[in-house]
Amino acid sequence: MNGNGVLGTSLRTGRGGALRAADAGTVVRLGGWVHRVRNLGGIVFMDLRDIGGIIQVSFGTDWASAEAIAAAAAVGVESVVRVEGTVAVRSAETRNAEMATGEVEVRAVRVEVVGPAVTPAIPVARARGEKLAAEELRLRHRHLDLRRPELQANLVLRHRLMQATRRFLSAHGFLEIETPILTKPTPEGARDYLVPSRVHPGEFYALPQSPQIYKQLLMVSGFDRYFQIARCFRDEDLRADRQPEFTQIDVEASFVGEDDIISLAEGLVGELWREAKIEVTARFRRITYADSMERYGCDRPDLRFGLEIADWTDAFRPLDFNVTKAAIAAGGRVRGMVLPGAAEWSRRDVDSIEAIAKDAGAAGLLRLKRSAGVLEGPLAKFAGGAATFDAVPDGALALFVAGPDRISSPALDRVRQECARRLGMVDEGRREFAIVTDFPMFERDAATGALAAVHHPFTSPDLLDVAARPDAPHTWRARAYDVVLNGMELGGGSIRTHDPALQARVLALLGIADPAEQERRFGFLLEALRAGAPPHGGIAFGLDRIAMLLANAASLRDVIAFPKTTAARALFEDAPTHIPADELRELHIGPTGAAQGREGSA
Repeated sequence: MNGNGVLGTSLRTGRGGALRAADAGTVVRLGGWVHRVRNLGGIVFMDLRDIGGIIQVSFGTDWASAEAIAAAAAVGVESVVRVEGTVAVRSAETRNAEMATGEVEVRAVRVEVVGPAVTPAIPVARARGEKLAAEELRLRHRHLDLRRPELQANLVLRHRLMQATRRFLSAHGFLEIETPILTKPTPEGARDYLVPSRVHPGEFYALPQSPQIYKQLLMVSGFDRYFQIARCFRDEDLRADRQPEFTQIDVEASFVGEDDIISLAEGLVGELWREAKIEVTARFRRITYADSMERYGCDRPDLRFGLEIADWTDAFRPLDFNVTKAAIAAGGRVRGMVLPGAAEWSRRDVDSIEAIAKDAGAAGLLRLKRSAGVLEGPLAKFAGGAATFDAVPDGALALFVAGPDRISSPALDRVRQECARRLGMVDEGRREFAIVTDFPMFERDAATGALAAVHHPFTSPDLLDVAARPDAPHTWRARAYDVVLNGMELGGGSIRTHDPALQARVLALLGIADPAEQERRFGFLLEALRAGAPPHGGIAFGLDRIAMLLANAASLRDVIAFPKTTAARALFEDAPTHIPADELRELHIGPTGAAQGREGSA
């Protein structure tokens, strides 16, 4: 049976989209949106849509009055109606195998329009093969776009993923605890959204980039295991598929090490994929950051195919080739990959790949191929007699980048992905999860040499590295880890610094050396750590991205009810928007009160 009993109200017996053959003979009252109407003269067919699906409703002379038939024929699409009738099994020749309700219809005796609709600005029902309206137009009329069954299915899946998260983590002893939305600005790697305080002139809250510090405070407070499906906000530069507000599955636990959190993460990911009817391996492949960068050029490797990057510096070292000689002399390397079967690619084909490498920062690509046993290409006259190039087999093309790793790695990563696509090596149905570990703790600013945290300043460095190389923090590894799937980061986390002295030292290395400044910016965390803090760590997953992958959606916007555009605008409600001057004055912003402090000074 369809389980409609729990959905029955005084206005309907349940959802029409849930009706099945087992409901035949049942008298039902339904409510929904008119998807289509087909008037065949003696009978009118109405496709009635609700969030459960679409059910065919028929008005025929054998069971409905002439008035009911006429009323059904006159209803406009997207109008909201209530109908009453009996569920009947459709004849074999009229069944619709493409609809979940295709075995049945409702033979209606009554129809009532309860929400008449004007002609919709964008179509909800589309003919087979008909393209969607432009995305900006659909976002402007999001209330209509959300009526599409595929978007409703995406949001239903998102709901199920959230409930699966709650079940899994609750079963593992985690408590769901909410943390503040109005909080204090902290460095998380992106700009904060600031909220002015009306009652505290000149002072501002920040919207949280993550609940990071609050979840650490909960560990200090003895809550042991915390989770939250948290709303987060980052005022980042515009990117194609980034949202300024997003949702993450946030997890923290006490008395744990890396393996404990990684094992929990593997279990949670498995549970979420099972919720989408997909089985995944129980344990994911482990790879260090250094190994991933060396072999794949990035820290989120796509492991569905080979084409690994190799170091060819020793092969090029003896060659009298100015480009590679200069790169090696400057401390760089020559790295590249061998593409089996690509020797037949045209120069134009390879030029287009070189353009991708240049977009990623490389000066260009070095090329070498072997056809009928002979090395060919611009490098051939330099490498022809070198036995070290025997590793390029017949029919293969080799592509190289010369320079420092910070240039060659991102370029070769992009080249690797594009070449795998062109060679047909990417199996879209394959899922290769990985755990990337041992990230660097810090990175240097290329211009100033200043240290910056690779993850965030509350990540713990590897204590063995700290002890072995106390004066070389740029060599320390972080106790951080990421979960990666097919070249995409699903989530990341770390073991946190719970020693207040070490936390103060890390802040000093990041340029916040003055104790007074540390207390001003992070005093509430340092005070908590000084009160006795357990070892703790956690992880956060991007729920939007996971939902997008499991729904096979083209964009994050297809799994978010009311998303922003790529320009960070909300088209439906027209936000952000200008605020009247008098309202700004109340917030102490503007010509007469810009950022006034408590005493009225700027």
